[in-house]
Amino acid sequence: MITIDNLVVQFGGVKPINELSAVLTAPVAGLIGPNGAGKTTLLNVLSGFIRPVQGTVSLGAQALLPMTPLQRVRAGLRRSFQTEQVVGDLTVAGNIAAIADHVVGAPHRSEAVDEALSFVGLSAAADRLGKSLNLFQRRLVELAKCVVGKPKLILLDEPAAGLTEEEGKAFRELVLRIPAEFRAQILVIDHDVDLIRSMCSETMVLDYGKLLALGPTQTVLADPNVRRAYLGEF
Repeated sequence: MITIDNLVVQFGGVKPINELSAVLTAPVAGLIGPNGAGKTTLLNVLSGFIRPVQGTVSLGAQALLPMTPLQRVRAGLRRSFQTEQVVGDLTVAGNIAAIADHVVGAPHRSEAVDEALSFVGLSAAADRLGKSLNLFQRRLVELAKCVVGKPKLILLDEPAAGLTEEEGKAFRELVLRIPAEFRAQILVIDHDVDLIRSMCSETMVLDYGKLLALGPTQTVLADPNVRRAYLGEF
């Protein structure tokens, strides 16, 4: 469960997040909003890359804001980025091990890497270099990095961008298995409303840094205020 209370992020006279309060409880939750709504800023706050001037954020009973980014990773927070962070000169297994080194004890590191590889279907590609992978395979490596080492919250930033319809379907099916198999909550940011509708049982909508709507995804997407905010985008 993610609990956000009275969160404010300010850059000079601009507040990309403005007195935001929300509680996200769904296993797979969505985060949407028009350009400039504050979505990426919120992800950066959760990740520890931006420090707010006001408010609190908790993951379950853990207060996130006092933690460094590495401490948050060790506490179970994982994140993928719009541009894949796959190291070309490392093997697939090596890319995953780079995360496992921080979150898994040495006796269990190899087992954790193997489990993540098996989950995304890349066991046979474990020894391939990252630079030899296609886009779909790189997305799978990113997902494997997210599930290694007992994650609690996984932040996915436009995870299926650029994938074919078939690849996107396969990727979504993997993501939807994560809450049951890894007991982790997932927060998905995407402009693809059809993807949000197919994956997320709960969706939060931001508009100019404020909460516009939060609730069951179908209800939220039918909200006239939400549709108005997205006018011209969907």
